[in-house]
Amino acid sequence: SASGCSPSSSQTSDVGSQPAEASTPQAEGTTKTSALQNQIKEIAAEAKGKVGVTAVVLESGETVASLNPQEHFPMQSVYKLPISMAVMKAVDAGKVKLTDKVTISKSEFVGRAAHSPIRDQHPNGASLTVEELLRYALSESDGTASDVLMKLAGGPAAVQALTELSIKDLIVLDTEQTFTQDKTAQYRNWATPEAAVALLRALHESRGVSESSQSLLLKFMTESTPGAKRLKGMLPAGTPVAHKTGTSGTDKGVTAATNDIGIITLKNGKHVAIAVFVSDSPADQVTREGVIAKIAKAVYDTVSGGR
Repeated sequence: SASGCSPSSSQTSDVGSQPAEASTPQAEGTTKTSALQNQIKEIAAEAKGKVGVTAVVLESGETVASLNPQEHFPMQSVYKLPISMAVMKAVDAGKVKLTDKVTISKSEFVGRAAHSPIRDQHPNGASLTVEELLRYALSESDGTASDVLMKLAGGPAAVQALTELSIKDLIVLDTEQTFTQDKTAQYRNWATPEAAVALLRALHESRGVSESSQSLLLKFMTESTPGAKRLKGMLPAGTPVAHKTGTSGTDKGVTAATNDIGIITLKNGKHVAIAVFVSDSPADQVTREGVIAKIAKAVYDTVSGGR
């Protein structure tokens, strides 16, 4: 079972071979970023799986951290963000109202393996507004809410229409109901870290959604309860983080997805969009979440200029 986990020596030799940069005016920034890159590689190794990271300072567009940025990672509940954005697009177009009531029958509940406060609180079915469904999906990561919203948006095709934002590597095909029935489905619903950050950037800039829709989505993401030990885990208390987690089950000791993507607001008012995906990891939950928290802290410290 240890196969493929041994660190290859070739990985350590491909960085830090440009000492000549020291004389350029950008040197300090470059050195800081390459030190951060090395730090991220070391932290990522603790997961003993595949880790993907992209972090961009939204005001300057500078990529400050990058690891496997174009690899495909199963999103799991991270995909509730593009689904919610697609619903908001329908709201902005006047096709759906936030106050519309949606009736949810028992047959629409996700299976027991999936997280769903709606199912647990309303075992016989529920009637909720679109706004309530968005809150359940983003703040509580409710699988039932997500499936109902996907249908409301017009199905996976409508969610894929977010590619108008020129985000190509983010694929939404299946419902949460399918995830619970078919373990391979999660790998068909993937994103690259780069695409996840591009989505966060579009949201930050209100591309694809109106400003009022953008503030509602960011509010629900900032109030979200899951993943307190992920991106937010080691940041200064009270740091605003508008984020969306994603988590798979653990099968034969391996967890397919432990994810968190979000926008961190720094003390100076700047924003960092960051995506950290931890895939196919045999490590325990504390370690997997710790990898995400340490990477976010390293990025935060580097961009804030403090330690």
